[in-house]
Amino acid sequence: MKVLDSNALFQKITFFEEAHADPNPGRQLERIREAVPRFKEWFKATGKATAFHSYDLITLPYPKKYALWRAAWSPVAYIWFTNRMFIVQWEAEGRVWTLLNEPTEYELASNTPYFADQIRKYGQFLSHTLLSYRYQTVEQHLESVGLRPEDVDFITFDHLHTQDVRRWLGTTRPQPDISPDAPVKAYFPHAKLIVQRKEWDILPHLHPLQKIWYQPEKFEDILEDRLLFIDGDVLLGPGVALMWTPGHTQGNHSLVVNTDTGIWVSSENGVAAECYAPRESGIPGLRRYAEKTGFEVVLNANTIENTSRQYNSMVQEKLVADPCENHPRIPQFFPSSELRGHLFAPGTKPSHQHKRVAFGTIVRPGGKGTLAK
Repeated sequence: MKVLDSNALFQKITFFEEAHADPNPGRQLERIREAVPRFKEWFKATGKATAFHSYDLITLPYPKKYALWRAAWSPVAYIWFTNRMFIVQWEAEGRVWTLLNEPTEYELASNTPYFADQIRKYGQFLSHTLLSYRYQTVEQHLESVGLRPEDVDFITFDHLHTQDVRRWLGTTRPQPDISPDAPVKAYFPHAKLIVQRKEWDILPHLHPLQKIWYQPEKFEDILEDRLLFIDGDVLLGPGVALMWTPGHTQGNHSLVVNTDTGIWVSSENGVAAECYAPRESGIPGLRRYAEKTGFEVVLNANTIENTSRQYNSMVQEKLVADPCENHPRIPQFFPSSELRGHLFAPGTKPSHQHKRVAFGTIVRPGGKGTLAK
């Protein structure tokens, strides 16, 4: 397959290579703890992102047994969380680069086997109107800050659960459901999908544990020159990196951004910042769970592909993220799908929510700055 060479664009990060290579999960965790301080010192010295902003896409229900794995006492079956995307910009090589992190097209994501089954179970009206709430779309958010589709250089997702990027990247053949008469024209004419090679390689050979969360057939006709494979940790530009954090899926990676308040980390490994500090949580059960088990984190465990590896990845995220200025025991970890309180989910309201981040000024390449909203 013809794809772009990420080595020509990004700098490989080697601080966690020994940990990644260690098959012993306990020793691996020790190696991660040892490597984090050196990584953070080096990463901060690369500079800061020029812009880092979050945008809400959709709030929807999600099984509590996955979101707060074994920890919460609430008898409810579902929690609610808000899925969002991030616009990240940095300056390098005499220009501004733009990344969309988690630009989920939620209408197409609803065709994922898990969500399609929920819609059949509860009905289209109930699922789309009463149980979920839609904010602006990816396109509307970009328009609101003055960015055009051609301004986007890269898109990425922490993993490919639920994703369908045909409209974003274009296809080689017509698509019966969205473009039956002609190949799909890319909405983002220049954007490349940054994806871990390990994540891409599982799509043709999904395990039964994985199948309800992926739409592998939707990637078969993606234009090859829109794919940018990476292997492990890479520095995208000053103050912006993707850090391989497997376990939730084998190709999971986390966004790492250096800002005026220090380092932020984002992924869906955990659904709340307090899942990375459960002893500080007011959600019934989380503090007791942490005290009883000695666990440092509460996993988002909808796929238990490698539980100890996900645990180690979450500890890595927790240690890389700097503490919140207003709550030093809570890390600056911003879940891409963040837990929120809901009338139908008593006993699961988080004690701490980031809700949004807004650092720096989003600009058009070669254009004037536009204050993000």
